[in-house]
Amino acid sequence: MEEVIVSSVVNELAAKPSISDNGQDELAECLHIIGGTCVNDDQVFEADIIVENGLIKEIGPNLTTPDAATVVDAKGMLVLPGGIDTNTHFQLPVMGTVSADDFYSGTKAALAGGTTTIVDCVWDSPTTSLLEAYDKWKVWADSKVACNYGLSVGITKWDKTVADEMEVLVREKGVNTFRVSQEYKGLYMLDDGELLQVFSKCKELGALVTTLSENGHVIEAKAEELIGLGITGPEGHAMCRAEEVEAEAVNRAIVLANQARCPLAVVPITSKSSAKVISEARRKGYVVFGGSVAASLGVDGSHYWNQCWRHAAAYVTVPPLRPDPTVPAYLMEHLSSGDLQFTCSSHCTFNADQKAIGEKDFRKIPHGVNGVEERMPIIWQNGVHVGKMDICRYVSITSSAAAKLFNIYPQKGRLAVGSDADIVVWNPSASKTISAKTQLAANDFNIFENVEVHGLPVAVICNGRVSYTEGSVYATPSSGRFVPTPPNSVYVYGRVEARDMSLAPQKVSREPYEGETVSTADTTDGKQSCHETPVKEENVLPTQVSDHFHQRPPTRAGGRNMQESSFSLTGEQFDDRKYSRPSSRVLGPPGGRSSGLW
Repeated sequence: MEEVIVSSVVNELAAKPSISDNGQDELAECLHIIGGTCVNDDQVFEADIIVENGLIKEIGPNLTTPDAATVVDAKGMLVLPGGIDTNTHFQLPVMGTVSADDFYSGTKAALAGGTTTIVDCVWDSPTTSLLEAYDKWKVWADSKVACNYGLSVGITKWDKTVADEMEVLVREKGVNTFRVSQEYKGLYMLDDGELLQVFSKCKELGALVTTLSENGHVIEAKAEELIGLGITGPEGHAMCRAEEVEAEAVNRAIVLANQARCPLAVVPITSKSSAKVISEARRKGYVVFGGSVAASLGVDGSHYWNQCWRHAAAYVTVPPLRPDPTVPAYLMEHLSSGDLQFTCSSHCTFNADQKAIGEKDFRKIPHGVNGVEERMPIIWQNGVHVGKMDICRYVSITSSAAAKLFNIYPQKGRLAVGSDADIVVWNPSASKTISAKTQLAANDFNIFENVEVHGLPVAVICNGRVSYTEGSVYATPSSGRFVPTPPNSVYVYGRVEARDMSLAPQKVSREPYEGETVSTADTTDGKQSCHETPVKEENVLPTQVSDHFHQRPPTRAGGRNMQESSFSLTGEQFDDRKYSRPSSRVLGPPGGRSSGLW
């Protein structure tokens, strides 16, 4: 007799014998999802789904329930592909501390929010090799992850060793994305020449580059200026990172990537100006993608000026949230229209005592906010629930687009026969008020505190197993899997070859030059630089007025040619040497006097 997981009540699944001691759902090797409305990024349809051995085996109406299958009742619910969060920072060492969420607490929170796959960024010291950093992160993750994960590797310097290790990561380690930073001067920041080298290498490997775009030089100078003025609080973090500076860095990254003909993803986008730069570049045909972040879609940067230091510091992230209250709606509209393509959480949390490292200097406040648990509900609330976005577009920006970028589509990001059984049963009518007291993330503050959201996951299936249902996570440490991301995604590189051909430099065919060539003897004996163009004497302007002051001849009557300019660098005029008669008083002007009796 099959088990039934109803949509509103989970029947205390944790107490049932179907959940083994190690957290693996034995009966969930076979699931039957009944009566839901299935949603992909390009279609909506009514169907049942049968899951076996971690894959979607069958999709269709009124399917027969297999023997011993667990039934998930999805009547009145939406059935979506599991969410994919493209940028997280779990267990990240920074400023002598480590982010509050490790790979277990972070991925538990992800499951509770409807996300079944995360892509964590490997950011290590420039003195650590890329392969060593990759191995370190993979050991951390493999022992703890509750959902699936991939890795993106940060490039913090450039040399031949780095280039060689990038090849190994792409060809042998399942990495197709590298991250670069235009800020964190002296730590992660690359200059323009190094960025160009990274872009060129990624183009060669068929990899995607993601960039954190701000101007490290400007940030350093403005931060020092603010500290000198006595501005040491969290508001200084936003003040030294002007929106126009972020937009400049985004534009510069796009231009450099385009020169290397390398696809680029800019993430996270937190401002109107940066979103506008990306949308304009895409209209020009550049291969660039933009990803917004849960924080900038749900709150604004006015919190940096809060009177409570702890409250203000909790919102410190990069790029900073902008104080303009219309930014969340603006970015959501760009996601809905396709000007921005995907979303992430950039989840990197720190407790109050960790943020307090920068109590007297905002430059030392660890950067990062929560969002992995809230991303999908926040986007539903501010996108679908308010009518800005349809449900197919919602699936695209929370799952399918990311799967395409990381070249794991349709294995992930789609409900289809043969796809991985990463599935979310979503109740569009459910609601809750977000609070740090009820969150699964490990940090002590939630930037979305008291925000009410409509639309929540009621059951999350990861790798064919029921991993979360209405407040309870059943996945255990190491129950998730590493997801290799192959290079040369057709959605990323599909038009690059044609673009290369159309923009390739073309030599002009012409007849050989047969005229004379001036002698170019080297005269670097101090008289003239070899890089200077000789100045001919006849081209030197006279310093004094001469007989040849004007180039045009006099008129036939001998007068001045009025088409000739009277301008001279010396300030002299054509008639400066002409005799000027002294002024005289006119007593009887023509026509008579204007005074007297008439």
